[in-house]
Amino acid sequence: METQFITEEEDPEITLVLEPSDSEQDSVVSENEEDTNTEDDVLDSESTEHSSDESSEDRTENGECMEEKEDPGWKSRNGQIVWSPSHAETLRYFPATALTPGPTRYAIARISNVKSCFDLLITEEITQLLVDMTNLQGRRTVKDWKDVDATDLQAYMGLLILAGVHRSRNESTHSLWDDHTGRAIFRATMSHCKFRLLSSCLRFDDRMTRPERNKKDKLAAFRTIWEKWTRRLPLLFNPGRDVCVDEQLVPFKGSCRFRQYMPQKQAKYGLKIWVTCDVKTSYAWKMQIYTGKSDGGAPEVDQGKRVVLEMTEGLKGSTVTCDNFFTSYALAEELLKRKIALVGTVRKTKTELPPQLLQTRQRAPLSSLFAFTRTHTVVSYIPKRGKIVLLLSTKHREPAVSDTEKKKPTIFTDYNRCKGGVDNMDKLVSIYSCRKKTCRWPMVLFYNMLDVSAHNAFVLWTSVDSSWNQAKKFRRRLFLDELGKMLVSPQMARRQRLPHTPAAAAMVARLRQQDTDPDPDSDNNPKKRRLCELCTGKRKKTATTCIKCGKCACKDHTSFICSTCYKLK
Repeated sequence: METQFITEEEDPEITLVLEPSDSEQDSVVSENEEDTNTEDDVLDSESTEHSSDESSEDRTENGECMEEKEDPGWKSRNGQIVWSPSHAETLRYFPATALTPGPTRYAIARISNVKSCFDLLITEEITQLLVDMTNLQGRRTVKDWKDVDATDLQAYMGLLILAGVHRSRNESTHSLWDDHTGRAIFRATMSHCKFRLLSSCLRFDDRMTRPERNKKDKLAAFRTIWEKWTRRLPLLFNPGRDVCVDEQLVPFKGSCRFRQYMPQKQAKYGLKIWVTCDVKTSYAWKMQIYTGKSDGGAPEVDQGKRVVLEMTEGLKGSTVTCDNFFTSYALAEELLKRKIALVGTVRKTKTELPPQLLQTRQRAPLSSLFAFTRTHTVVSYIPKRGKIVLLLSTKHREPAVSDTEKKKPTIFTDYNRCKGGVDNMDKLVSIYSCRKKTCRWPMVLFYNMLDVSAHNAFVLWTSVDSSWNQAKKFRRRLFLDELGKMLVSPQMARRQRLPHTPAAAAMVARLRQQDTDPDPDSDNNPKKRRLCELCTGKRKKTATTCIKCGKCACKDHTSFICSTCYKLK
């Protein structure tokens, strides 16, 4: 029987490994039995290697699947960010070198007393602008107007500050100038009629050219003086490592195109100002008035991000704390490029968060759940059942939790420590505020500018002279009282007629007497005690001088002679 073999070369679709059936194994006889056995051995070895490779690949795939199950990663709801429950791949945070906190060299070189701190903020340029615009308005509206000068305007601002010291911002000006209920310093500085006249004619721009500027700028009536003043704030003080960005609402219910309604604030209606404050001192480092969206324009997108980037321009190595209106993943990335860290609360609606952090079921109260990227950390904290708080940080890179009873995360405690920088400044300003009732929104901003300037001047003064009234708890009230008196003193000293009330007249007369008396520390003061020039041993101090040679002489080297004998001599 002749058997035919079909090889792989003749038909490549037929596989080499062919096992004949049982019936054919007996009938088919190979011509070369050894070659056949050798070929079978090779095929068996190839199949064994192939099966071993497949098993190893299966083990590798199974191992990768197990690793993914151990650290699967959490995708954000927008699918663009992958968070990890472990901080193994998170980079450590090293803050950049920041400026030395405190008053700048420019400010320290120009601070000599309380008033000099205030003059660094309300400069001669700003005062002169007020004088020019007020005189311009007075000539147009008041008959027989007498021009005012810088001394009048400084006295006006001093009286406003003193009214705030006496907590009289809601008190009528008639009561402040009254003979019985008023204070003598108000009548001693200027008449009530002149104060009211200054209040009605005080302007910050040319009213005749304002309509044209109003078409492009809602803040045209106050823009010039505001920009001159805000440029001074970062020039005088360097904030510390921690700064806070938040809004300040200046109460106002009058007519204004950019008045805001904020129900969470106590005043509810007013003018909103973005503020950057130093956390330690509450120094207002940068301020920006929010004028609302443009007329007929769409609402601004990513407004919080834009505000924080503008309000922190110029900082480096700091940590910015803000609330959920500003905080976002994109903002944190932009700040990191500027070498600034971010700590803030996050809204639940943010799509860059993983859904795992938003789940509250099956989670115990006071528990914390962390998620990490290489540079960002998000923590989900449950203070009580059914409530969740989310915080984002680029400063904290570890899942650290405090040992207190509340078991708050470290991000949470740092946020609570730094979040009140602007609110504390607003509280301090409102205690001794000089605000008065008015229907003009530029005057509201001017009053707030005076309050913030007085507060910043206090921070500058206490930073330069930390021992000033250190033992007293009401240092700021003493500072404002001294500042107000120094501002009104030049106006009181140059009054031509004394006030009618005895107390105010005595105050003016006393100030005039101080101006005529020589300075006790001056070398030209004849009553100043000096060392005797005739003593050889221990020199004594004396106020007696020789009328002939002018030398100082003590009692041991002085002899008395009458005027008649002196003339005969």
